[in-house]
Amino acid sequence: MLGRIMDSDAELVGRLRKGDQAAFAELVDRYHSSLTRFARSFTARPELAEDIAQETWLGLLRGIDRFEGRASLRTWLFQICANRARTLAAREGRLVPVDPTDPDGPTVDPARFNPDGGWTQAPAAWDFAADDAELVERVRAAIVRLPEAQQQVVTLRDVEGLSAAEVCRILDLTEGNQRVLLHRGRARVRAILEREVPTI
Repeated sequence: MLGRIMDSDAELVGRLRKGDQAAFAELVDRYHSSLTRFARSFTARPELAEDIAQETWLGLLRGIDRFEGRASLRTWLFQICANRARTLAAREGRLVPVDPTDPDGPTVDPARFNPDGGWTQAPAAWDFAADDAELVERVRAAIVRLPEAQQQVVTLRDVEGLSAAEVCRILDLTEGNQRVLLHRGRARVRAILEREVPTI
């Protein structure tokens, strides 16, 4: 499926370079909601997230002739989006430097471990279908509550399905930082869901 989308993206890029407006409309239909969702990880204001997504599309149109295909079109779009988000956030004074190596508290509550390092209360085993709309919405709401850097990594990895290498490239992270942010973000989402959805 992903291979077919990438092949289709390549065909759309070719058509877009020739000025085909239908190709642009198809790309917008395919990626706009994902870009807006990702932009929300940079700002709490929905209208600013929409502006960032719009700026991303302008960046695509301005740079399409320079797109060399070394990364997938999707990865390139997310990279443009991240750059636009940083620029707009800095312009509005909303960008706070984040050290992704800062522990920001333990990943898992230390009280859940006994002195030997074993669990005193093991994590709940979850079994749910991806089409469980209520739970999916709760997961999305939990992701939005993460610190900015964790939210960005979890959104790109777990919601958009990008690889670790793609996320490192888009967010300009080292592999180690990406791993730490992903682990901490997933752990926080799990903790939120364990508190709010105890029957999972």
